[in-house]
Amino acid sequence: MRILLTGATGYIGKRLLPVLIENGHEVICCVRDKRRMVVDPDWASRLTVIEVDFLQKESLKAIPKEIDGAYYLIHSMTSTANGFDLAEAISAHNFKDYMNTTEVKHVIFLSGMANDPKLSKHLASRKNVEDILKDGTYNFTALRAGIIIGSGSSSFEIIRNLVEKLPLMIAPNWLLTRSQPIAIRDVIYCLEKVLFKTECFNRNYDIGGPDVMTYKDMLIELGRIRGLKRRVIAMPVPIPRLSSVWLFLFTPASFPLATHLVNSMQVEVVARNDRLHRLLGVCPMTFYEAVEEAFVNIRQNSIISSWTDAMTRGRISPNLSKYIEIPQHGCFEDIRLVEIDDVEKITNRIWSIGGEKGWYYANWLWKLRGMTDRLIGGVGLIRGRRSIDRIHAGDTLDCWRVLVADKKKHRLLLYAEMKMPGEAWLEFCIKNNTLTQTATFRPKGLSGRLYWYLLMPVHLSIFKGMIRKLAKDEGRILPISNF
Repeated sequence: MRILLTGATGYIGKRLLPVLIENGHEVICCVRDKRRMVVDPDWASRLTVIEVDFLQKESLKAIPKEIDGAYYLIHSMTSTANGFDLAEAISAHNFKDYMNTTEVKHVIFLSGMANDPKLSKHLASRKNVEDILKDGTYNFTALRAGIIIGSGSSSFEIIRNLVEKLPLMIAPNWLLTRSQPIAIRDVIYCLEKVLFKTECFNRNYDIGGPDVMTYKDMLIELGRIRGLKRRVIAMPVPIPRLSSVWLFLFTPASFPLATHLVNSMQVEVVARNDRLHRLLGVCPMTFYEAVEEAFVNIRQNSIISSWTDAMTRGRISPNLSKYIEIPQHGCFEDIRLVEIDDVEKITNRIWSIGGEKGWYYANWLWKLRGMTDRLIGGVGLIRGRRSIDRIHAGDTLDCWRVLVADKKKHRLLLYAEMKMPGEAWLEFCIKNNTLTQTATFRPKGLSGRLYWYLLMPVHLSIFKGMIRKLAKDEGRILPISNF
């Protein structure tokens, strides 16, 4: 069968794609930038990647009419825009209208549980998208999930960060809100099995694990699994703004995401029944089993996808190609070169940069810059990296976004997502046994120029030390600087 997969570079999409391929389907992936889509060579004959922006109606014409099924996995919860719900509605209308012109027989949507009469803005938007999509001329199925537990999921990473960083947690009464977490493996299984299942046509199902828990229960249980004794105190007053700041400072969540999550945490997300599990013969994993599996994947460096893979319409455009051509005029540059002997060895060092490994030199300065950026509303270094040795275009790398990761050509290009009065790029490239490290900054107005000159002594030290550590002082270092 020919299946359309939207949100193919997102957390769920990346995990569903190999399952669809293994089941023998031909998959058409919709992405906003092809550069972010890493295709396994073994899938080439059964995979087509097309660029589509569902906010731009004309771009949907790239989708072929001859499709049998479709997954709608698009959301805008991490967007910095206040009107994310409007953007979600527009995308859903554009998708539905175009699907009505195709041969699609079944559309599947992953939504959020909407059983509480008082929904958050995020959950209300998910319910609205579901209402829009179900009015199409195709058969439609909505799966409604609450907290998804898995390596790289936003919920899991936020809970993990809180538990591992804070021995004492004092939070508002949303800690006592009940939820029914479900393992990412069970979510993917349900998405896979409902496809073309006629009993599931034109219905919606709640999907959850066997455990109904409060957020306090989840924090304490995860701490127990990690061997950490944690004390969690729920305050009897709702202070959502302070809670959002708290999540923002101690977890990888952006402030908009933290705000949406806190608002949603005040809404009970408990399944109405387990009809779908019984229909599909699913025995969902417990919270304990889901957490254990998540940590196994982390330890084995096998995190397939992360919530940070999703691009937002905030500081950087989802279309990475806009940033790949580094500007040549009106920029400050720090260029350093070193002659090397073992190209593959140095390339592997470059591909291991960031995350727990750090930036090879003056890591305390990097951490200080990350803390400062976090305090003024930036991403800081808290996002880390998804894999300890693999990098792909579109990945996050601490405070950077990967633009180009071509290991065969020994080139890594990063774009800064931290808050600063300008734009910054960091590039590593090896040609003819010469490693070139280039830091480029395009200032924005007078404040940008002052920023560069004030930090010049720090930058000179960091960039000089970094290339020396990367090359392990082998060969001859030839510094070139343009200011």
